[in-house]
Amino acid sequence: MTEDDLSFLPLKVSKVGPTGKRTFDPHGKRRLIEACRRSEVSISGMALKAGVNANQLRKWVRDDECERSQVATGAAVTAEPAFVPVVTLGEVAQPVEAAVELAAVARREAAAPALRVPAPARLRAQLPNGVTLELECGGRDGALVKAMIDALGAR
Repeated sequence: MTEDDLSFLPLKVSKVGPTGKRTFDPHGKRRLIEACRRSEVSISGMALKAGVNANQLRKWVRDDECERSQVATGAAVTAEPAFVPVVTLGEVAQPVEAAVELAAVARREAAAPALRVPAPARLRAQLPNGVTLELECGGRDGALVKAMIDALGAR
């Protein structure tokens, strides 16, 4: 690499924020990253010549490589949500018939003898981000489980 190739160094600072954070000229930054991609170049040495922190320059080069690999593979950057929305029972829109049926079931369960032990119900859901959600409810929690399933399916 010749001295003529490095004539843009040190990098020009285009802005300094109130906390002292420097923003560099984007064209010079791009040229510096391209220069660091050559096999014979030391990133630490280039950082010294450019007047930037070596760790920061390594991060710029790594981020650029990630962008190039995504463009090369045509991979669209899709961020799956890390969480699913929580909906309270009051927000779940239920048809009138379903609400009447749930009320009737609740009355029957309340009138049933206390000797009957409801079998536990287990619900397991695999979320898009890889998280597994498991719920275990008693037989008397049927309305709550139904509301949760409706809420998860509504979004």
